[in-house]
Amino acid sequence: MTDTLPVPARLGRVSARLASLTGWRRLAMAAALGGLATLALPPAYALPLLLVAFPGLIWLLGGAATGRRAFAIGWFFGFGHHLLGLYWVSAALFTDIGRFWWALPLSAAGLPILMAMFTGGAAWLFHALRARGLGAGLAGPLLFAACWALFEWLRGHVFTGFPWNLLGYGWVGVLPVLQSVSLVGIYGLTLLTVLVASLPAALPDPGIRPRRAGTALAAGLALFAALAGWGAWRLATASDETVPGVRLRLVQAAIDQRLKWAPGEREKNVQLHLDLSATPSAEPVTHVIWPETAVPFFLDGDARVRQVLGSVVPSGGLLITGAPRSAVDAEGERRYYNSLVALDGSGAVAGSFDKFHLVPFGEYMPLRRWLPVGAIAGNGAEFSPGPGPTTLRLNGIPPVSPLICYEGIFPGAVTDPHNRPQWLLNLTNDAWYGRTAGPHQHFAINQVRAVEEGLPLVRVANTGISGLVDAYGRVTKSLGLGERGIIDTTLPKAPPGTTLYGRVGDRIFGLMLLGCFLGAMLSRYHR
Repeated sequence: MTDTLPVPARLGRVSARLASLTGWRRLAMAAALGGLATLALPPAYALPLLLVAFPGLIWLLGGAATGRRAFAIGWFFGFGHHLLGLYWVSAALFTDIGRFWWALPLSAAGLPILMAMFTGGAAWLFHALRARGLGAGLAGPLLFAACWALFEWLRGHVFTGFPWNLLGYGWVGVLPVLQSVSLVGIYGLTLLTVLVASLPAALPDPGIRPRRAGTALAAGLALFAALAGWGAWRLATASDETVPGVRLRLVQAAIDQRLKWAPGEREKNVQLHLDLSATPSAEPVTHVIWPETAVPFFLDGDARVRQVLGSVVPSGGLLITGAPRSAVDAEGERRYYNSLVALDGSGAVAGSFDKFHLVPFGEYMPLRRWLPVGAIAGNGAEFSPGPGPTTLRLNGIPPVSPLICYEGIFPGAVTDPHNRPQWLLNLTNDAWYGRTAGPHQHFAINQVRAVEEGLPLVRVANTGISGLVDAYGRVTKSLGLGERGIIDTTLPKAPPGTTLYGRVGDRIFGLMLLGCFLGAMLSRYHR
């Protein structure tokens, strides 16, 4: 009877069944497995599902006779994965659906279609290398994980990059394991995650002794147990020291995106921020922080508005807010910037920062020749990029690296390597995406940047999620999605030194990737 068969035999039947699928059934199964893998990510965090999704994908690829079919299987897996993981992007269009209705199918399906090209490429490479004898036996999961991680790295860098929902983010809910990104970064943790999740695919392989395959899986799980042990020790020895004399007020006004720039509403929105900023506090506040474009006016040319904002600046402190900025360049052309501006009590500008990593289609149109419309977030206008990661030195607080909106999603690109800051500040406006998974994913991604760099992170969002994350990824205070209010908090002190990842970036990941490919290559000669 089936229920009396050993586990490898039962898995053998499943793998044979998946490998024998053809036509639309095979592609539909690939898409379903891709969607299943998405549930391992925030906000679901169902990591054990990867032990089903990736063996299933590998078994499907085992039935692909050509590289073209392997690409199709990988593409449909990626399409299902990103269709479920990025559905929330389309919500931004409903803030002005009358003007951007034409872009709805492009955002709903177009982005998953493009992202799936990378998973298709990983599947094709895996098939091509196996056809040449690499990845034999237990080296198969090693080869697959390397191919997957390589193309995920490419997804994060090609055409400005979009490294959203890397599978390593599934560990945000397990802080001890997450500490490993301080060593290998999110790409390295993703590689290890896919490797261990792929090991069950070897259990029914007739060329591998079941005990050996089971031992490999146990060793993979033991690796993560060891990482958790080291991470638990790191958390237990972490300091809770704060910066003396600094107390921040984070303001989350929870303004609907459709009202943010509406005629007659802009002054009300600013007044709401002013009222929240003026709320009495038990302890003196030194710095008030507002989210991205909280001030919908060009402050550089409006002294009256700056003076009004200066009325809520604490004595000797600053108001740090997001606001658009305009300037005329050397050629006489007017440029617009999505900026952070710091104001003192007199309304004078004490410092500023221009966003350097702009959102394609949202803040600029990369295909303007074929799409003669303005950027979505710019109300028809386009923003220009700033010079890059900058360490901003402001009165009364440690040097800070500002990050506006999705600038925090890029690993290894959130600080100036020649002028290291002492904390990270992310101003964002996730109101575009409503009550979807997007803001939860965005907050989790920022948590990982804090652990990678070993720096505390302050996040202020228009509608949430705002909060304070220490250098170990622990959320000490937060305001949930859609909540209106303030957070008064001290600023954690950055731990001494720099994390390994902060020093060498993705070089460790590169060595891991090279080691996996070499291991798969050596398996050919060993056989």
